[in-house]
Amino acid sequence: MAEKAMATKLNDAVRSDDIQLAWQLLEEGADINAKVESGWTPLHSAVQRNSEELVNFLLKKGANPLVRKDDGATPFILAGIAGNVKLLELFLDKGSGINEHGINGFTAFMEAAVYGREEALRFLHKKGADVNQGRVIDENKRAMKKGGATALMDAARHGHFALVKILVKEMGADVNICDNQDANALIHALSEDKSWNKGKEDSALFFLECKIDTKKRDENGKTVLILAVERESQNLVRALLELDEVDLDDADENNTTALQVALEKKNNEIAMLLCEKGARVDDDLLAIACRTYNSSMIKLLQKYKSPLSPKQPETYKEFSSIRWGSKLQKLKGMHHPMIGKLKIFPYQELWIQGGVYLGFYAGEEVAVKIFWKDAKEAKREKVCLEKCRTSNHLVKFCGWEEKKTCLYLCLSLCEKNLQEYFKEEKSKTFMEEKSKTIESKAILQNIFQAVKELYAFGFCHGDLHPTNILIDVTGRIFLADFDKSIEITDDINNSIVSEDLQGLQKLILYVLMRGQLDFEKLPAECPENVKGNKEIEDLHGRLAVSEQSTPADDLLEMLICHPYFWSKGTMYRVLRDVGNEIRAAKACDKTSKIMEALQCVDDPFRDWEKKIDKKVLDSMIFLSTEKSNKKGNKKGNRHYGPCVTDLLKLIRNMGEHYNEKSDEVRGIVLDPADYFLNLFPDLIIFIYQRLYDTEYRIHLPNAKHPSYP
Repeated sequence: MAEKAMATKLNDAVRSDDIQLAWQLLEEGADINAKVESGWTPLHSAVQRNSEELVNFLLKKGANPLVRKDDGATPFILAGIAGNVKLLELFLDKGSGINEHGINGFTAFMEAAVYGREEALRFLHKKGADVNQGRVIDENKRAMKKGGATALMDAARHGHFALVKILVKEMGADVNICDNQDANALIHALSEDKSWNKGKEDSALFFLECKIDTKKRDENGKTVLILAVERESQNLVRALLELDEVDLDDADENNTTALQVALEKKNNEIAMLLCEKGARVDDDLLAIACRTYNSSMIKLLQKYKSPLSPKQPETYKEFSSIRWGSKLQKLKGMHHPMIGKLKIFPYQELWIQGGVYLGFYAGEEVAVKIFWKDAKEAKREKVCLEKCRTSNHLVKFCGWEEKKTCLYLCLSLCEKNLQEYFKEEKSKTFMEEKSKTIESKAILQNIFQAVKELYAFGFCHGDLHPTNILIDVTGRIFLADFDKSIEITDDINNSIVSEDLQGLQKLILYVLMRGQLDFEKLPAECPENVKGNKEIEDLHGRLAVSEQSTPADDLLEMLICHPYFWSKGTMYRVLRDVGNEIRAAKACDKTSKIMEALQCVDDPFRDWEKKIDKKVLDSMIFLSTEKSNKKGNKKGNRHYGPCVTDLLKLIRNMGEHYNEKSDEVRGIVLDPADYFLNLFPDLIIFIYQRLYDTEYRIHLPNAKHPSYP
């Protein structure tokens, strides 16, 4: 019998609960782990049938307890669907992971919530299942806003009210966690009109008692109030109106309001509730009522007819943003209630990241960050932004508005964050437009300047991360997200500053590796592919928290002047200046402190003469070959020893006399700065490390130096 046919027969036997036939097929050589359509194995089928006898039989015969279907589902996950505690315990003993999941992110705990398996849910929780785990999916699905839903959302969506209460009250499920569409459990409870039932309504009412965020919207931009009206739940509509948190005139992406939905549903009772609470009644709504010949609704709407709606403010016809232009155009065309000077429609289509949405403030395109107005994070961000209005490297604060329980902070709109930038950099389109590339040095320099500027205003950041580094349409870089910022005082300076310094250390590696490794997975030390770059190692090491005795703002000012950020011209100038200092010391015929500072037992540049072209070196030694050798050294030559100080003296002399060299020598050297910096790439960091704590640091650039950097 063909192998595929044998596998099908074995699976069919298991699905038919025919152990005898299954045993016979195995005796005839059937593969116990063979897969049929969609990757089903006999063990999967036995679990689906909820047959403990079959499962134990197959395991004894050698079935793989950890085998996965094509969608990644294991027998353990399927046991969660069946709700069979004995099978769940059996597979845990066989090595299954309590939080293991398939390709679509479903765990056994989630499946138990979907199918209302209370006993299994309690068992899995006792065994350590993550109550708040969201569905883990791949990057492509996440980009499509899929995944992220929790077991609580599953229980609410399927109307298992008893499980909803257990998850929240007994297991500590967080009601305000959102999925990747920014929808919380309340939105899930209100989903799918055709499956609306009392369990879903009770779950929604329960969530309101739990102080869930009622500002969330579904994928079509529908508010909680609109969804409640669509479900024609008077209890839920009344409860929402009593909270006084929702905007009655909020519309979905089709500009449909809750009152319009009530009108279309011909639900006079709900329409009355909305009108009495102050929902706007305009001519368009009256026209709809007239077309449906709903006389009682017409009378109701006429009674509560509103004054003419205020006009939306004019916005720019063209937008500076390239990435967000089409979405801004969509927002511009929506009729939506204004919040002071702000026009915003916070739903997934106009979402940027986190709690940030597109908006218009006083007609200008902005990014709007939404907070509960009493949240400590809201106060922190607002205070920080207001005090840092004059900054150059922090995201610009445009203004703010407040309505009911929400605070809206309006910020200058950027195109992407650093994490998105590096991800985009890997794409073919980006590689074809290399002019868009921002060099690592420029990125890090801007980040350091931004953090230093924030400290100058008296704040620590507290959450330095690639998603908080923003890039605008012109390629400028800004630091953002100050909801964890804290004003610097003697009491809290050390702990928060330490977090920032560690964040800067990781950002150095993240930027140098161009985002090739997740920020969270970066090592504490420089990885092998970064080691060898002594300037980076030194910059990274100077941020080590355990070695800090310098105040943070002074440290950052110092590091902005670090050799890693120096231009080629600055590096060459430092080499010549130090060489000149050495020459002056030798001319005085005395031992100099600078000579002592630069000399060391293991001089890494002791063989420097071997690296320099012989003709170039000879031109510096035998001065008779120089066109202008008319006076001075009667012997016609200079002496250079093997020490690094002599190398620096030679670099100084070449700079002074380069134009006097022969065409042949100048043809070899070309640009003295390039020539010496390429031959001795570690010379600059060597000088920096040896002179930084001496009086000769005057030769090193600093923030007050006119030629910095």
